[in-house]
Amino acid sequence: MPPPSHTDQSLPPTAEIVEVFEPAMRRALELARRGEGRVEPNPMVGAVVVAEDGTRLAEGWHDRFGGAHAEVMAIEAAGEAARGATLVVTLEPCSHTGKTPPCTGAIERAGIRRVVVGCRDPNPAAAGGLELLHKAGVEVVAGLLETEARQLIAPFATLVAAGRPWVIAKWAMTLDGRIATASGESQWISSESSREIVHALRGRVDAILVGIGTALADDPLLTARPPGPRQPLRVVLDSTARLPLESNLVRTARETPLLVAVGPEADPSRESALAAAGCEIWKSPQAGRQGLLVGLLAELARREVTNLLVEGGATVLGGLLDARLIDEVWCFIAATLVGGEAPAAIGGRGISRLAEAARLEVTSIERPGGDLLVRCRRVD
Repeated sequence: MPPPSHTDQSLPPTAEIVEVFEPAMRRALELARRGEGRVEPNPMVGAVVVAEDGTRLAEGWHDRFGGAHAEVMAIEAAGEAARGATLVVTLEPCSHTGKTPPCTGAIERAGIRRVVVGCRDPNPAAAGGLELLHKAGVEVVAGLLETEARQLIAPFATLVAAGRPWVIAKWAMTLDGRIATASGESQWISSESSREIVHALRGRVDAILVGIGTALADDPLLTARPPGPRQPLRVVLDSTARLPLESNLVRTARETPLLVAVGPEADPSRESALAAAGCEIWKSPQAGRQGLLVGLLAELARREVTNLLVEGGATVLGGLLDARLIDEVWCFIAATLVGGEAPAAIGGRGISRLAEAARLEVTSIERPGGDLLVRCRRVD
């Protein structure tokens, strides 16, 4: 996160601020999660209006893209009680006009005395709200539960700062690390409960990516069933445009959008056939698997894809790992053993020294249907 500018007069949270307002910030973080899968490409934000003794007067959250922001919802819910109160909000209030008016104006008009924020806005177009509030005479405190607040908006921050989507790598494997048998059979390694979790995850991301090998081997639909807050864009990394016209993906392309990412070596007649079947073709200007992959991420960012779920195969996941582009992992582990020459989850070049390994932090462990679900995030 960028340091405060010389014009930013925000204060760090004192012990008194932490004691009185930390419970409200934890509540605001919890509220923000209600917008997951609905607000993207905006960040998730939660807000609570609090009296000086810590009593919560009203709360709000950003519920959907284009809808009211969390600060406005909380202030409107508080009514006259907002005057002289403290607004606790997970992210710096915006100072620009986008889909909605700037939140700083609503805060000033409501007579809020103090604003306590979790973290500053990483988007240069939206930052500056703290400075405006300070100039308007509002006391500003920044950095309460900052780590948690930054983790909340990590996908949004990656999109605006790195120019690519937040990459979630997902796979199911046996206890000995195999994602299929030696003959290629993989359905189903994980339990029905695990697969329900995957469908829920699909229903809140912006896009799902697989390589052509997975598309040919599994013939997937890559839809969320039942539908979630959004139906993700389906993307196939297919450098030579081999995706069969009779595949489930192509047959449903007119119902659920399908983007086929091809390289400059793709046969134009194959591209035309896929386009005629309802697929959108994106052609990379760069040859080579890695160039295609990196270029595709930039293209998805241009389309404001915030969360990208990568469901395989080993070649695509390996390419992402080699480029240090995996941000989050959902690994489903079934209590079965396969052995032999069965494939592993991640290919690529790999590493020769453990000191070079990508380090992840385990964020949760669950047991759906007898499996283990291990969720991790990258360590910055």
